[in-house]
Amino acid sequence: MPTLQIEHVVPNYEGWKKAFESDPVNRKKSGVKRYRIYRPVNDMNLVIVELDFDNMDELQSTLLALQHLWNKVHGSVMVDPKTRILEIIESKEV
Repeated sequence: MPTLQIEHVVPNYEGWKKAFESDPVNRKKSGVKRYRIYRPVNDMNLVIVELDFDNMDELQSTLLALQHLWNKVHGSVMVDPKTRILEIIESKEV
């Protein structure tokens, strides 16, 4: 299961969260199975989002749609997005 990890600075978390919840790329239709949102405890202006997909094609398509969206909102909703494509190698509960 590939995961798209997105990290960016947000000038205003509440404004960013409202934009995220409006779901402009239609996460469900895009193939997102689940997501997680993180904020480092020592940097409340940084947001990390992880989007899980069943396959790389859906991930790549969603990443492209997000890049187009980010070009429109850069500076107002978020700044300097960075992405990584991750694959779980091992997961175990202890």
